[in-house]
Amino acid sequence: MRSVVGLGALVAAASFFLYLLSTHLPPGTKRLHPASEGEEETLEEYSLKFPSDLESLRELAEMLKLYKREHYSYVLLLFCSAYLYKQSFAIPGSSFLNMLAGAIFGPWEGLVLACLLTTLGSTFCFLLSAAFGKQHVVHFFPDKVALLQRKVEEHRSSLFFFLLFLRFFPMTPNWFLNITCPVLNIPMPIFFFSVLIGLIPYNFICVRTGSILSEISSLDDIFSWATLAQLLAIALMALLPGAAIKRYGEARLRVDGMYREDPIRKER
Repeated sequence: MRSVVGLGALVAAASFFLYLLSTHLPPGTKRLHPASEGEEETLEEYSLKFPSDLESLRELAEMLKLYKREHYSYVLLLFCSAYLYKQSFAIPGSSFLNMLAGAIFGPWEGLVLACLLTTLGSTFCFLLSAAFGKQHVVHFFPDKVALLQRKVEEHRSSLFFFLLFLRFFPMTPNWFLNITCPVLNIPMPIFFFSVLIGLIPYNFICVRTGSILSEISSLDDIFSWATLAQLLAIALMALLPGAAIKRYGEARLRVDGMYREDPIRKER
């Protein structure tokens, strides 16, 4: 019970901060609303909220790009806070924020931001799960946790490359990995760098799409079959070093066992 209350207090505090940040906009956060026939043009207040579709994403990107010219620090703080909020509390929807990063900051600055914020947010989620959610993760996802536990133990000798594979794989729910890794006793450094490196391809695709947002007509244009095939190929390549390490380790064990069985050969 104490863990639920503690986590709820953190969510409430973070939500309140994000609310204050999004409601106390800098001067000039209004746009000209087109007039209908027989009506006068009016000034309309912007309302900030997480985008839920392509149209709302375009509107938000247009507004933030406009305000970035005079209020760069505010836009950067707002974007980072919103991104970390979603990542830290395992709220799905990072693809929209990655596209927003590309639309506002451009492909390269947006990619650096997306990679850093994804890593930091996932690390915060890892720490929150370790502090408040271990028992709840096991309670709500017993079968999935057990399956992942078996796979982790099978690849313990090449754990980093296995986690890279999971991050590269396009169908892996990253939020679930973030909350489950503390249960599986994944070391923090391995978790951190597997997120930082493993999500670069996914972040790059989303950020690149955001930088050409005006040319996108549907969300299906983002993750086409060709794109998914590329991500799958990258994921499979990540398994190769791990397989080589595992095979080398097994060979070493066989050699050591042979010498233990034949001490005369070992002396020679």
